[in-house]
Amino acid sequence: MILVTGGAGFIGANFVLDWLSHSNEPILTLDKLTYAGNVENLHSLQGDTRHTLVQGDIGDRDLVAQLLAQHQPRAVINFAAESHVDRSIHGPGDFIQTNIVGTFNLLEAVRGYWSGLPAADKAAFRFLHVSTDEVYGSLAKDDPAFTESSHIEPNSPYSASKAASDHLVRAWHHTYGLPVLTTNCSNNYGPYHFPEKLIPLLIVNSLAGKPLPVYGDGQQIRDWLYVKDHCSAIRRVLEAGRLGEVYNVGGWNEKANIDIVHTVCALLDELRPRADGRAYKEQITYVTDRPGHDRRYAIDARKLESELGWKPAETFETGIRKTVQWYLDNPQWVAHVQSGAYRDWVQKQYA
Repeated sequence: MILVTGGAGFIGANFVLDWLSHSNEPILTLDKLTYAGNVENLHSLQGDTRHTLVQGDIGDRDLVAQLLAQHQPRAVINFAAESHVDRSIHGPGDFIQTNIVGTFNLLEAVRGYWSGLPAADKAAFRFLHVSTDEVYGSLAKDDPAFTESSHIEPNSPYSASKAASDHLVRAWHHTYGLPVLTTNCSNNYGPYHFPEKLIPLLIVNSLAGKPLPVYGDGQQIRDWLYVKDHCSAIRRVLEAGRLGEVYNVGGWNEKANIDIVHTVCALLDELRPRADGRAYKEQITYVTDRPGHDRRYAIDARKLESELGWKPAETFETGIRKTVQWYLDNPQWVAHVQSGAYRDWVQKQYA
């Protein structure tokens, strides 16, 4: 049995589904089920005895301790986080509470559980913390990509809170001996992605005939990682990663935001043409850039490849086609996540 926190969110849900497609080892999912934690992401597991979903907060130390004692997991994979930069600018308090205080309480509950395990179980136990490349800050166009030894220089409330959580995980390993692993990933995309982020927002707005908002000049560069490749990387790190180590997970796909927009528009022109025959790119609208917008992220994932033999299976071209097709095939999921609160948020953010 493994415990997955944040397992109803975008990456967490993909991990749960991926895990159970490769293994019969049961999963206990703990998720607060906020706006981005969606039970529908795990709908296909209804009635599956290998999966249990508990609604709860990683900051509830008593609940986490109770679940650990009851289910006796051999590993905890921590996806639970507030993760949207724009939301962190408008309301940083939630990010401090979940990503820093929540991680602290989770670590303390896990430490108490791990300390009481029999020697063999204690040696085999793992705590894997899932983090982001944004903790490293911003790169100039010609700078080398982030490595695991890059300086930690976060520039948003979100990335600062994640950097703090990474430091806590490291400290709990060096101070208390907790057997931890940390992964720092680049921008994920794929199925079940809440449509506040760039790629799903583009797809949803395109189909609805709405503007496609592009920040500033659209030349912000990100490395793009298909979410199922990320899941396979986490499985590999959990299996064979060296204790206390950090592993960067990237897709080797640096793209400017405006190029992503044009790629999605072209795929929709092919797969779901507009009724009027016009191109989706005509819906592109440039909006005021967000404060402190990092210019470029890039991940050097060679450590993960050289030590553990992992590299992504998808190119950006194959992954983005699968992603667009998934949204076209799942309009009911899209409709259900677009609540009134979501519409209000998009209006506030991109007006």
